[in-house]
Amino acid sequence: MGNNRKSRRSISFKDSGKSKGGSGEKSRIHPRSQHRNRYDFKVLTKAHPPLASSVSLNVHGNESIDFARPEAVKALNTALLMHHYKLDYWDIPEGYLCPPIPGRADYIHHIADVLCASNFGRIPTGAGIKCIDIGTGANCIYPIIGQHEYGWSFIGTDIDKTSIDSAQKIVDGNPGLKGKVELRLQPDSKDIFYCVLRKEERVDLSICNPPFHASALAAEEASLRKVNNLNAKKTDKPTLNFGGKGSELWTDGGERRFIRDMVRESKKFADSCFWFSTLVSKEANLKGTREALNAVKALEIKVIPMGQGNKSSRIIAWTFLTAEQQKEWKNTRWKADSNS
Repeated sequence: MGNNRKSRRSISFKDSGKSKGGSGEKSRIHPRSQHRNRYDFKVLTKAHPPLASSVSLNVHGNESIDFARPEAVKALNTALLMHHYKLDYWDIPEGYLCPPIPGRADYIHHIADVLCASNFGRIPTGAGIKCIDIGTGANCIYPIIGQHEYGWSFIGTDIDKTSIDSAQKIVDGNPGLKGKVELRLQPDSKDIFYCVLRKEERVDLSICNPPFHASALAAEEASLRKVNNLNAKKTDKPTLNFGGKGSELWTDGGERRFIRDMVRESKKFADSCFWFSTLVSKEANLKGTREALNAVKALEIKVIPMGQGNKSSRIIAWTFLTAEQQKEWKNTRWKADSNS
């Protein structure tokens, strides 16, 4: 691959989701998402009958669940994964993170758009496209969605052995994931890519949903606020309605430090990955992330806004590959037309 470096470029993608008045579609959800419409609980309970006991009419007379109850959230997630992503089995240990599926799907679709923009307007698909999921968790959500929607293969990493064991059970329990998802335990909690990405390996994408909070206390306080916002009756006992254990929710220095460390380490793997990326939940951390990327001389940076309901977040993606290196990568790994 060539060594000539071009000047850095920064590109911001606008949200491509458009609302369709009166259709019930969620305008901020990615256009290719299977989650743009309201939950169809009749269909979902057919996919996962235990969900039925958690469904009731809300104050607007619509079927819904009590999102403050962890068991209801887990039942909904199970139904969504079985219906939309054709899983035969999905479960997580008690108390582990049970993430909102639509937001995770949006990340996958938006990062597919980043590949598309680098590949002459075509999304690279199939098992030859490999993605490393940093902190895959016990739920294995990103590999599930990415494999189903685009056929990609995954390396899922985590510092928690219980999470790796749980994710492995999910892979083993679903024929569509076998041979497509490899789980690797990260032995050093201070490392991101070291120990889990071999220098000779090439991955097309790295994705990450970093721990948000800087301490266990901060995570607990945030959970209490969330539950009180969901409940009419206030409580002083936090309940993790979406679950979450230790490293899933917090790390020293919080999201900002984690992403800074990831950026710094990514430079050491500059030729190993086409597009690095991470979710940036807190907008205030975006400036520091850009500064860190400029410090390691990332050649191209993309910021992609996302939103579900009233919650806004963004993905930041970066690459160290020159135009010549990108062309060679596409022509050898993505089977692109070399004359394009």
